[in-house]
Amino acid sequence: MVIAVFLILLYCLSILGLIYGFTNIKEYTIPHSTPKTKFTIIVPFRNETENLPHLLESISQLDYPTHLFEVILVDDESGEKFSVSSFKFQVHLIDNKRVSNSPKKDAIVTAMQMVTTDWVITTDADCTVPKNWLLTLDQYIQNNTVQMIAGAVSYECQNSFLHHFQQLDLSSLQGATIGSFGLGNGFMCNGANLAYSKAFFQELKGFEGNDSIASGDDVFLLQKAIAYTPDQVHYLKSNDNIITTKPLDNWKSVFHQRVRWAAKTSSYKSDFGKGLGLVVFTGNLAIILGFFFLNLWVIVSLFLLKISVDTVLIMQSNRFLNYKPKYLIASSILYPFWSVSVALFSLLGKYEWKGRHFEK
Repeated sequence: MVIAVFLILLYCLSILGLIYGFTNIKEYTIPHSTPKTKFTIIVPFRNETENLPHLLESISQLDYPTHLFEVILVDDESGEKFSVSSFKFQVHLIDNKRVSNSPKKDAIVTAMQMVTTDWVITTDADCTVPKNWLLTLDQYIQNNTVQMIAGAVSYECQNSFLHHFQQLDLSSLQGATIGSFGLGNGFMCNGANLAYSKAFFQELKGFEGNDSIASGDDVFLLQKAIAYTPDQVHYLKSNDNIITTKPLDNWKSVFHQRVRWAAKTSSYKSDFGKGLGLVVFTGNLAIILGFFFLNLWVIVSLFLLKISVDTVLIMQSNRFLNYKPKYLIASSILYPFWSVSVALFSLLGKYEWKGRHFEK
C-alpha cells in the first residue's frame, strides 16, 4: 500500500515538473526579416497515394520563396506507384535504398545523398503544413544559434471517441516533450516536424549506433544531438509551426502505433527519458493495482489527484495546439489501462506497421 501511494505521488510530482517546464518555453513570434534559409523537405512514404497530394498541396500554399526549398519524396516499396504533379517548387521522387532494419532511417539517408541545401526537414506523407511553417523556421534559424529544431504535431479529429482519445494522448506527449525541453532535459520529438542542418547530421554520423532499431529516426537522433551539443538543440513553440496529421481509424492500428512508439524507450540514451517512462508506467500500474489492494477512498482520492495533475498538463498543451478537448474524463479513466497494456506489450519488442512486422 505504501509503495503504491509513493509511486502515484512520484508520478504527480513528475507531471508537475513537466508543467513547470512547459511554461519555461515561451511562444515564438515571427520577426519577419527577409527569408534566407534553403530547405529540403524529406518525405519517406509507403502506400500513400491518397495522402501525398494533400501534403504537396499544403506545401504549395507556403508563404515562402519557392527557390528556397525543394521536396524529396522517398518511396519505400509502395504497392501502387505515385506520380508527381507539376508544382512551382522542385519535387524529386526517388526509391528507398534499404541497408538497415529501419525503412524510415534508410529513406532519410537515401535522400541525404541528393540534398544540396543547408537545412533538412522531415515530415510524413499523411501530414499537412501551415502556410508560415518554413518562414517560422527560417526566422528562428536566423535569430538563434541552433542546429536542430523540434516542432509540434496535432491531429485533425473527426467527432469520434477514438480520434479524440488519440489527440488527448498526443497532447500529453506534446506536453511532456515541451516540458522536458523547458527543464533542460529534452528527450523526445516527432519526426513529422523535425529540422536540422545537413552539416550537423553528418557531424553526428547520422543514425550510426541505432540503425539496427526499426523505429526512432527522430528520438534517437535528437538524443544523440543533445548529448553532443545540448545548447544547439531547441524546441520551437509556435502556432505557425504546428503540423497537422490524420488520426488512425481503428483501435488495433492505434495500439500497434503506440507499441511502436513505446518500444523505443528501453533503448533511450537519455536517463531522464528512461526515468520518466518508468515513473509513468509504474504510476499508472499503481493506480490499477490500487483498486484491488488499497482502501477505496484512498485510491479514488489518488486517482482524482492524478487526473487533476494530468489535466493541467494536457490543457496547457491543448491551448497551444488550438484543440478543444472532448471525452476528457472518459479518456482519463481509460488511459491507465491503455498505457500499461501498451507498455507491457512493447516489452515483447514486436509490432506491425505499414503491412510489415518489426522487432525493436
